[in-house]
Amino acid sequence: MRNETRVLYNAFTQQLGQLNGVPDVSKKFNVEPTIEQKLETRIQESSSFLSRINVYGVREQEGEKVGLDIDSPTASTTDTEKQARQTHDPTGLDQRRYRCEQTNFDTHIRYQKLDAWAKFPDFQTRIRNLIVHNQALARIMIGWNGVSRAATSNKAKNPLLQDVNIGWLQKMRVENAARVMTEGKKGSGKIVIGADGDYKNLDALVFDMVEEFIHPVFQEDTRLVAICGRKLLADKYFPIINQQHAPSEMLASDIVTSQKRLGNLPAVRVPYFPADGLMITPLENLSIYWQLETRRRTLVDHAARDRIENYESVNESYVIEELAAASLAENILVGP
Repeated sequence: MRNETRVLYNAFTQQLGQLNGVPDVSKKFNVEPTIEQKLETRIQESSSFLSRINVYGVREQEGEKVGLDIDSPTASTTDTEKQARQTHDPTGLDQRRYRCEQTNFDTHIRYQKLDAWAKFPDFQTRIRNLIVHNQALARIMIGWNGVSRAATSNKAKNPLLQDVNIGWLQKMRVENAARVMTEGKKGSGKIVIGADGDYKNLDALVFDMVEEFIHPVFQEDTRLVAICGRKLLADKYFPIINQQHAPSEMLASDIVTSQKRLGNLPAVRVPYFPADGLMITPLENLSIYWQLETRRRTLVDHAARDRIENYESVNESYVIEELAAASLAENILVGP
């Protein structure tokens, strides 16, 4: 690391220590609660997809799901001469629990890159943004591909972070199996789209998924979207139509809406969603819970490897708020 870079890096670590009330950031520390909340907000805002779903801070490691954005109807009538009026929980049709597990977001930045950044006035911001954006992408990848939580994960065997935590699609398979399609004809192991297939086109599949699997309460929800894998619709249907944002907002256009609708629903594509999959749900039905005051951090200057290392962890859980508002189709094969 160059001497001028060292001065900037030392200022960065001193600022980090002051914000968190610790004298030495090379020793593991709890991130100060207000800084923790600001960091979570930055992670969410760094991704247009994460900005559309729920990211909740929860006090307990384990408890009942929050369920704030997907409502069930509460209107009713009661003959009070015969019985008392009954209240209804508007936050969901089912009561399920979540459990936040530790996820490590450990990154490093080589001296060479820091030296290259030293000439820019936003040196500290560049370090922060790199770490924040990496955590955002990791969360999206886990959400779509996580199937288990191993004591020690293995990126070589699970490059899509399948063994870091249990994501939304795996929650569908385990908790909502009745609303998951994996094949058209029994034993075929696939859903064929085409003239001689299980469905003539993707529109027919989406109509069927809504009619058969989405609860009537949610079938007319205008927030329903069809989340598509990249093999299902040609790229020509997915021009980026997101509004332009100032560079300072750092909003990543990682959710793209198609010009083509599927089964009268907006078709969207998001990073790391399985290429042959299709999910029907409001984006507001997907949540990430993170446990308050569990973010730990250590920043190490590792001279032997010519890099700085950021060790960071937080307890989190991936939740589908209302199972009745979601359906999933996998193993889709679009014919010629």
